[in-house]
Amino acid sequence: MDPDFGRLIRVELESNGVKVITGQAVQSIKRRERSLLVQTASGQTLIADMILVATGVKASNMLARTAGLALGVAGAIRVNRIMETNVPNILAAGDCAETWHSILKSNVYMPLGTTAHKQGRVAGENMVGGHREFQGSLGTQVVKVFNRIAAGTGLRDAQAVKAGFEPLTVGLTVLDRNTYYSEAKEMHICITGDRRTGRLLGAQIIGYRGSELAKRIDIIASAIFSNLQIENLCDLDLSYTPPLSSPWDPVQKAAMQWCTTLDTKA
Repeated sequence: MDPDFGRLIRVELESNGVKVITGQAVQSIKRRERSLLVQTASGQTLIADMILVATGVKASNMLARTAGLALGVAGAIRVNRIMETNVPNILAAGDCAETWHSILKSNVYMPLGTTAHKQGRVAGENMVGGHREFQGSLGTQVVKVFNRIAAGTGLRDAQAVKAGFEPLTVGLTVLDRNTYYSEAKEMHICITGDRRTGRLLGAQIIGYRGSELAKRIDIIASAIFSNLQIENLCDLDLSYTPPLSSPWDPVQKAAMQWCTTLDTKA
């Protein structure tokens, strides 16, 4: 998430009694009677009953190295689009393997459950004589944080610049359904596109549970997969009923805002 969106998640955490401490390296964890003491590099001491250490996902490649398989990005097993390794008749899929990125057109390391399922199907078909290619991933994700939902897909600005695009990211705060519904809640959407071509590159959305965020990030992911330009989002025939949306879906309103901003800056 971009920093502005990250701050919204922080507010949600803190409003539910979670103390958020950032920029602190853990130096040591020690036991004291029935408690645990966390000492930070800055000298701060925290007391806890339980500590969860989450350092990210790392590809398990010991078996692959033993078998002589080539490793690629972040130590993951190097594979092609049909999930073949460099060793004949050995295929790899899932969190241990690289992932073809649909926009970057190159392999990345992006361990996701949905990606693993798709890669596994490709590898399985090819193992029994088929020929199916993995079509790639955009890193589409959605997560629930208390009553907030955060979702994202595609590239953010820094990634887009590195890939040779000229990104423009435009944000919009909009209600998730028609204003006359008392249940209407704010949704924050930012869309990233290429200034030169208008191509849709990515999006981030934060809203509340019940705001159909998973549906909306999937609309954008489908549009990116189809190489649509941002203005094409406005032409999509999306479903509408007042309790769930508005005649112009929030995704389409954000697309209009992006196009307007681009015209203003041109």
